[in-house]
Amino acid sequence: MAERLASSASLLPASPSPSTRRAAAAAVASFPSCSGSARTGLRLRPSPSRFSQKAAGRGRGGAGGGLRVVRCMAASDAGQLKSAREDIKEILKTNYCHPILIRLGWHDSGTYDKNIEEWPLRGGADGSLRFDPELSHGANAGLTSALKLIQPIKDKYPGITYADLFQLASATAVEEAGGPKIPMKYGRADITSPEQCPPEGRLPDAGPRIPAEHLREVFYRMGLDDKEIVALSGAHTLGRSRPDRSGWGKSETKYTKDGPGEPGGQSWTAEWLKFDNSYFKDIKEQRDQDLLVLPTDAALFEDPSFKVYAEKYAEDQEAFFKDYAEAHAKLSNLGAKFDPPEGISLDDDKGDAPVEEKKVADADPAPADDNNGAASQPEPFVAAKYSYKKTELSDTMKQKIRAEYEGLGGSPEKALQSNYFLNIMIVIAGLAFLTSLLGS
Repeated sequence: MAERLASSASLLPASPSPSTRRAAAAAVASFPSCSGSARTGLRLRPSPSRFSQKAAGRGRGGAGGGLRVVRCMAASDAGQLKSAREDIKEILKTNYCHPILIRLGWHDSGTYDKNIEEWPLRGGADGSLRFDPELSHGANAGLTSALKLIQPIKDKYPGITYADLFQLASATAVEEAGGPKIPMKYGRADITSPEQCPPEGRLPDAGPRIPAEHLREVFYRMGLDDKEIVALSGAHTLGRSRPDRSGWGKSETKYTKDGPGEPGGQSWTAEWLKFDNSYFKDIKEQRDQDLLVLPTDAALFEDPSFKVYAEKYAEDQEAFFKDYAEAHAKLSNLGAKFDPPEGISLDDDKGDAPVEEKKVADADPAPADDNNGAASQPEPFVAAKYSYKKTELSDTMKQKIRAEYEGLGGSPEKALQSNYFLNIMIVIAGLAFLTSLLGS
């Protein structure tokens, strides 16, 4: 981690102090961690990464004098978002990267400051994490691997913003790991240049001096409350912490030594790729030394206000899922600039209603008016319509059926009542059957 910070020091306003570096390293473990794709010693280039070169060019081009115009990309295409979601599901099946994709979305939106109104200065879900200045923050160690995983999806679906893709990947990872359905919306605008990235230090630290106070300081700044802090902490049911990246956890345990993915690290739960309420149960019991409990984790059962929710979630997974889904959706929207303002939903029924109405209309179209406004004439009786299979009725049989039809009160101008119609159908079926037997 020290090497990594040193390699990116030129990107920061000033060289951080040793204590700042240790705090930044500890912050890596504060949000869901990587399942094993990032490797130790990864260095970042001091120039904008390949994830952001095109966007950076657009952001700087044409600026003159002292005026800098902030522009944003158009809203994402709903069809491409749906297709991208399916591609993300395939990546999850083969790379076991649920934790790091959740962390990617969280860290992009978690820089939001409710006290700053101007976009993008307020931070939040705006795609800024793709730029090296923010990617180089100590709390974002290892997230280059997440970008490498989803960059091919961005290339495949250029009609999606990075801000939307990060949040789509995060929500999909939760759901595919067995977690709740997240009520997401899309249409987030992207920032366009590295200069628009938020400053370092807005993400939570895993080992602060007073954990509960620190959690409130960070999450209250985002506009979240105690219930949402505890619910979001439950996402640590997924993932692992690695001492060579964050300074926390063991190098490996009986739960992580064989993967899946890159082996090693220490997980919060035994089944660290399954989203459930095990995190709260395991912290409460603390019976297994191979399971990680950070100071901020322990604070959930030590702080009186946090403990109310932590106890509840340990006992009631359904309540945890409900509160987590709402908190995750709220976090994913923080600081975002939506186009359209109400966002785009991929899962509601509103967009399907016109299609259903059209299907009904196509199935039973209104008859064309060929009578110059006069009342439409009944369709002439055609006995062949009631023939058995492909055998055509003879003219003699047609005459007999018509005579029967008219004898019961039917005619081309007068439809039979429902009971008469049923009777005539029975007669027709019987006669057609006899005709078929005689013909064979």
